[in-house]
Amino acid sequence: MTINKTRTISADVAVIGAGAAGICAAIAAAKSGARTVLIDAGPMPGGELLTGMAVDGALNARGEWILGGVGRELFEECARLGGYIGPLNDWRLIWYVCFDPEVMKLAIARLLGRYGVTLLLHSFLYDAEVKDGTVKAAKVLNKSGHMHIRAPFFVDASGDGDLAVLAGAAFDLGGKDGEFQPLSMMFRMSGVDTPSLLAYVQSFPENFALGESDAIRGGRTDAQIAQELLKQGQPTVFIKGDGKVLSDAIAQGQMYPTALIMIQPTSSARREVCLNTTRVANVNALDTQQLSSVLGTLAEQIETCTNFMKNYIPGFEHAFFSGMAPRIGIRETRRIQGEEALSEQDVLRARKNENGIGKGSHHVDIHQDGAGQIRIPVDGGGSYDIPWRSLLPKGVSNVVLAGRCVSADRAAHGSVRVMGPCMAMGQAAGTAAALLATQGNGGDLHQLDVQYLRDCLRKDGAILDGTY
Repeated sequence: MTINKTRTISADVAVIGAGAAGICAAIAAAKSGARTVLIDAGPMPGGELLTGMAVDGALNARGEWILGGVGRELFEECARLGGYIGPLNDWRLIWYVCFDPEVMKLAIARLLGRYGVTLLLHSFLYDAEVKDGTVKAAKVLNKSGHMHIRAPFFVDASGDGDLAVLAGAAFDLGGKDGEFQPLSMMFRMSGVDTPSLLAYVQSFPENFALGESDAIRGGRTDAQIAQELLKQGQPTVFIKGDGKVLSDAIAQGQMYPTALIMIQPTSSARREVCLNTTRVANVNALDTQQLSSVLGTLAEQIETCTNFMKNYIPGFEHAFFSGMAPRIGIRETRRIQGEEALSEQDVLRARKNENGIGKGSHHVDIHQDGAGQIRIPVDGGGSYDIPWRSLLPKGVSNVVLAGRCVSADRAAHGSVRVMGPCMAMGQAAGTAAALLATQGNGGDLHQLDVQYLRDCLRKDGAILDGTY
């Protein structure tokens, strides 16, 4: 088949990437009155929201909501459709927001349709028309041929910062020695007996990561924390790699080296949980061949872990594999160099910023090769502000970042890359682009009045103030 046809699509705001950040950006832009197109290379919008992984960083370790607005509206739609579990504490470091990823697919589709977002799936960004630091058009390829997406403003929610780089933005890549955090594949098991699992935590708390944050521990012993997990009554636990049951299995070759087996509920009706544990480190996910080559290894690890859970973890004796994520999970590639970079100390000291456009609370979280992982909690179980200028790539006037390509040092990126802050960044980016686009005069995102943007975000439910 020869593809030589070129079509043009015009919009007020074009969003590249339909993951958690891109969905929130597109909805926010459309709610603000902008004609919005959302473009993704995959077959389904949702990204990591569809993997079974819960949303981290929507609440701080104290249990305060720090995500509002569009993100919360998405959770409410999931609840309306019967697939919302809600916030849960792992009694380790953080709170999660748990839900059924199959229902989340419906929730996303319903909200995008409700607000009139034009969705363009199966469409791969391959180039951009750029003049003097301004993107005139994003060039995508699909079965209909070449498409030029023209808009005065673009949101780069691609994860890898693809559009920003095509526009000339500089970036940092992985760690200083060329290392990359592991790729993972989330998977699910159904038929889990939660009471048996939680009783096991009570009997053998040394196998589980408990109270790693002083704000979570609150002076409790491990036994007391295990009791709190029992009272919560949900299969939300973290088997640690250096605990006896998992370290022995790794030593005996019955498990691959891993820092963790994170267990989170996805469906009470199916007694189903998501497991986050598989890992292949130091793969450059910008290299398609490298990325594709790890699928077999990750699939093998899923089989290995499923057998380990059934054979060694009470509550999983009669559980069974019930699904895996629709794509490989990528923790880091590019970090675009912005007008400001979120820093490790901003995160760890829970710093507030008068130009903040959203919040994060996740610990500094850098997964390493084998069983290694760095986990450093935010002071006092609090939250930090994400500065507006960290969303603005240097030298590019009409592209705003949202998601894990945001400007940050590597340690800060290990916190801000998770879905809660990505959703907050998405709402801010989409709203900002729409504010300028609907004025009809073009403009430079770098010149936008950030206090006006903050006022607009508050009116649409974003949480910018009043949390620890």
